[in-house]
Amino acid sequence: MYIIGKYYLFLDGGDTMETENLILRRLQLDDAERVEELASDYELAKTTLYIPHPYPKGSAVDFIKKVWQGEETGLVTFAIVEKESKSLIGVININQTLAFKRGELGYWIGRPYWGKGYGTEAAKAVMEYGFEELQLNKVFAGAFAENPGSWRIMEKIGMKHEGIWRQHGMRDGKFIDLTYYGLLREEYEESNLK
Repeated sequence: MYIIGKYYLFLDGGDTMETENLILRRLQLDDAERVEELASDYELAKTTLYIPHPYPKGSAVDFIKKVWQGEETGLVTFAIVEKESKSLIGVININQTLAFKRGELGYWIGRPYWGKGYGTEAAKAVMEYGFEELQLNKVFAGAFAENPGSWRIMEKIGMKHEGIWRQHGMRDGKFIDLTYYGLLREEYEESNLK
């Protein structure tokens, strides 16, 4: 065990991080039912580009297997588990572009857990992981411009607004503006984010 900032990293066949309120660990097939339960909520799905609605029954197993396949090309995904309840409450990943030493954060938190700071806590830990463990030069993330709950997380973890990509995504047949935030290694190292 060793420390990244105030987070503990355990190497046990898969990286697991522990924060004040959360455990971030590898997704397991046993998580499929819970992923499906949370992702089936339209209020959550409508804030993402890739969670379908209605969420197809039984498809979370395929999702988890695809996540595992993505690990071969630089995708690092964690189940977000609330320490107190031991329940999976969301998923977070960092998708690396290895040639450019950058990683894109992606995350969702189940609606019953919105507004508790869990997204910020998980995003900060995974951003630190990107810089400290993956040795990335840049960590960035995008969100629907009309979803302040998501992009405020980016601001809270120290990312800088880089711009809006107009009509860059599509949800429910409607084009969506995406707002992007990023942080460079030099900014991370010069800040008190560590």
